[in-house]
Amino acid sequence: MLTKAKKTSEFIIQTVAPIFNKNGYAATSLSDITNATGLTKGAIYGNFKNKEELAISAFTMTVKNMLRRITDHQSLSNSPLEKLFLITDFYRNYYNYSQELGGCPVLNMGVDAKHQNTLLFKHVQYTINKIQNNVARLIDDGKQAKEIQLEINSILYAKRLYTLIIGAIFMTHTMEDNSYLLQTMDQIDTMIHSELRK
Repeated sequence: MLTKAKKTSEFIIQTVAPIFNKNGYAATSLSDITNATGLTKGAIYGNFKNKEELAISAFTMTVKNMLRRITDHQSLSNSPLEKLFLITDFYRNYYNYSQELGGCPVLNMGVDAKHQNTLLFKHVQYTINKIQNNVARLIDDGKQAKEIQLEINSILYAKRLYTLIIGAIFMTHTMEDNSYLLQTMDQIDTMIHSELRK
């Protein structure tokens, strides 16, 4: 059972997460936060030490929900190789999903926090490493299952795949054209078939 304070904290995070994601850290003002939540400045800072702590909590929640969606989608198969294809399948529909969030949280906060907030930027780097390590782990699992070629460098390949995905997300959002994501996911599927599959 959540306490009243915990419920208030979660309400604040869920309400302001899309605002931080869309506007960026520096451009999100305290009045944006109080207007969106309907709470006073005292109520906000009664739950969070400062704007930085709130921004990090909002980013963490958004990313956690996104990663849970990817994990749930991957649970459609037990095969490590098929799970890689399920990643590209997830990102084919990512544009619409991320629009609801105010854009891609990893991309938005990565660019915004780089010169604005060192601690928030470190959380973005941590998230990217976590995503890449998850993909590398899948490739390692695929090797053990004899589905993926043993000579593949798992982490380098994972970085390559995620770089393609992030680039496609950037182009899709910038040009407002989902074909960038769709074509890149097709390209990654072809790479998995021709370069990874045993």
